[in-house]
Amino acid sequence: MSQTPKIGALAVVVHENQVLLVQRNKQPDAGLWGFPGGHVEWGETVLAAAARELREETSVIAEPIEYLDNLDLLLRDGEGLIRAHYLLVGVACRYTSGTPVAADDARDAQWFPVDQIKARDLPMSSRVPDLLQLAVLRSSLGAT
Repeated sequence: MSQTPKIGALAVVVHENQVLLVQRNKQPDAGLWGFPGGHVEWGETVLAAAARELREETSVIAEPIEYLDNLDLLLRDGEGLIRAHYLLVGVACRYTSGTPVAADDARDAQWFPVDQIKARDLPMSSRVPDLLQLAVLRSSLGAT
């Protein structure tokens, strides 16, 4: 059996000084808040996957704008062997429409003030503040 990393897309949506997050229902990071996202399907671009996963997980529609960063996620078992390997790609997305409603992949979906995330005042996945900071700094999101 061939072992290759799985690619995941994360939708980073900043709108009116708030960021859209979902509370994860599954591992890794079950119970923590993070960006909506999921697996990139065969023949699908990462940008398209970010928009699709965002819509599926939250009912929010957004236009994928640009890549932000890549995150390696290696999950190990008790003996230190790798049991899962993901390459997660953060994608800046411009909000278009919709009110967040959590699908079955998430326990909850809601907007949070950017300052709350910067203050790390929420139980969230470790890279959320860093990826959010990149999104806020990007000029293409200046109008969102």
